[in-house]
Amino acid sequence: MKWKVAILTASDKGSKGEREDTSAQVIRELVEEELNGEIVDYRIVPDEQDEIMAALIEMTDYYQADLVLTTGGTGLGPRDVTPEATIKTADRLVPGISEAMRMGGMSRTRRAMLSRGVSGIRGRSLIINLPGSPKGVHECLMQVMDQLPHALGIVSGRIGEHANER
Repeated sequence: MKWKVAILTASDKGSKGEREDTSAQVIRELVEEELNGEIVDYRIVPDEQDEIMAALIEMTDYYQADLVLTTGGTGLGPRDVTPEATIKTADRLVPGISEAMRMGGMSRTRRAMLSRGVSGIRGRSLIINLPGSPKGVHECLMQVMDQLPHALGIVSGRIGEHANER
């Protein structure tokens, strides 16, 4: 099963072309190699809540991405507003995904507890906030990758809830 995936980078510098978006490159590679995913949309927006929300809505409602992976804007800085935009955009939250990523990260660095990333569902799309660094993206995404096909199957309606459980 091929999953439709959108990538959203929240970065003031990236949106101005002042920084290469290496985190999105890591996401693209992992999605294609590990998830059998196809990138249907990719964009970089500044760290502005309204712009992040508009991009999330378009990616889920118009492009009908099964999965939207964001990178950036999950820290403690005043311009880090990706979680707030995701919460306002999502219909329901899926805290276990973000908790698993933080727990896995804590085994490598105690600073993982400072990530404010959230995960949620909008319509039939799963949205997951990832950190802004390529290393953080790789570690967090690999922490939950094995559960994504099942989660996406349920959210998208392609498989019944709790099919083949345990």
